[in-house]
Amino acid sequence: MEDGVLKEGFLVKRGHIVHNWKARWFILRQNTLLYYKFEGGRKVTPPKGRILLDGCTITCPCLEYENRPLLIKLKTQTSTEYFLEACSREERDAWAFEITGAIHAGQPGKVQQLHLLKNSFKLPPHISLHRIVDKMRDSSCGIRPSPNMEQGSTYKKTFIGSSLVDWLLSNGFAASRLEAVTLASVLMEENFLRPVGTRSMGAIRSGDLSEQFLDDSTALYTFAESCKKKISPKEEISLSTMELSGTVVKQGYLAKQGHKRKNWKVRRFVLRKDPAFLHYYDPSKEENRPVGGFSLRGSLVSALEDNGVPTGKGQLWPHPHLRVLPPAFSVMLC
Repeated sequence: MEDGVLKEGFLVKRGHIVHNWKARWFILRQNTLLYYKFEGGRKVTPPKGRILLDGCTITCPCLEYENRPLLIKLKTQTSTEYFLEACSREERDAWAFEITGAIHAGQPGKVQQLHLLKNSFKLPPHISLHRIVDKMRDSSCGIRPSPNMEQGSTYKKTFIGSSLVDWLLSNGFAASRLEAVTLASVLMEENFLRPVGTRSMGAIRSGDLSEQFLDDSTALYTFAESCKKKISPKEEISLSTMELSGTVVKQGYLAKQGHKRKNWKVRRFVLRKDPAFLHYYDPSKEENRPVGGFSLRGSLVSALEDNGVPTGKGQLWPHPHLRVLPPAFSVMLC
């Protein structure tokens, strides 16, 4: 990482005039957040734009887009709004923490307070669980259950754990993620919520209240009386249910080179194990369905130097490169 760079990586940014979503390479410095176009396998200089952080306000989690739960909202002194989407809850929170620190870089007391708050825990006294659930069910500002998939099965009227944590924080019912997780666990204990699927059901066996609810994008929950399950029909998803049944090991944005046209596009990759599959998604689209993927069984993975890219192969960026060669499929990852 270059000197003076606090954090860098891909984020998906909403356009100012036309509200479409495009992946950009972001570089965070002490007073500025720069973003670059990405073409030909590398960032295009000079920067496409810059966000001045002096006097900027940050909202995280930002729940203004129902189908994009991993947003950060920045509002500058001139009231210009920027919406940035990360690839995971952990990555979003890491960006938000670093950006908030950069905004308050000239105020050491504020920075120290942020570090204390990051690991703090305090459950608000006299919480009305009925009031929380009533607001959760509100059609205008509550949580909207929708079909979600786990291990090849679709569960109706569910929501993911990290989305509920975000909602509790944004509505002021919790002051930290740890507090929100504990509050969600209490809602389950009092039979307001119910875990759905293998991932969340396994967590309730934990003896620690703060670990019974999962702040995770793969854990599903529902209101206590809304638990229904169905097997996904073939028309809902063309992929084999086996492909999506594995445990998510890692996910993030990578730039992928096409097989035929050799152009570069940023994709969100999800690596699963048992069985081992690598799927990729189009971050500019709102639907959470893979646009491609392949089994890693029998694949060859090799590292390449920047100038070691063989002709006729695809690759992913940033460096260093990894080349993955599954049967009947060629792509390089980095």
